[in-house]
Amino acid sequence: MENSLPPIPAKRYFTIGEVGELCSVKPHVLRYWEQEFTQLRPMKRRGNRRYYQHHEVLMIRRIRGLLYEQGFTISGARNKMLEIVAEERQSKSAPPSDDGLAFSVPEQALESALDDQPESHAFVSQAVRLELLHIRDLLAEVD
Repeated sequence: MENSLPPIPAKRYFTIGEVGELCSVKPHVLRYWEQEFTQLRPMKRRGNRRYYQHHEVLMIRRIRGLLYEQGFTISGARNKMLEIVAEERQSKSAPPSDDGLAFSVPEQALESALDDQPESHAFVSQAVRLELLHIRDLLAEVD
């Protein structure tokens, strides 16, 4: 049934309504899943509006598949998602950039970016800078 889901547009952020349409899930279900699946943490802006990123939409589709298509319970799907995330973290290895720094942004840094604390902004700015340098290096390899 995942094949019947619409393609995910190339956007940075998606509203809860857009994610609901992309994943065939109602917004109240998405809010409930946020409580049950710790990996699912959309960015919240003014008025507690949720904004999901591309990887979160993919995660929601994966959760939906576990629950609706494979018949997992919430608890079983939660455990399976923890296994999947652990496997993905083990299998990923970041290539070093030209400046000798390995490209990786700690998850805690990204979580702290959601806080409005000035000290986290400096760290996130550094992480974004490193990511941009890494992207520049990748693009230079293509040319």
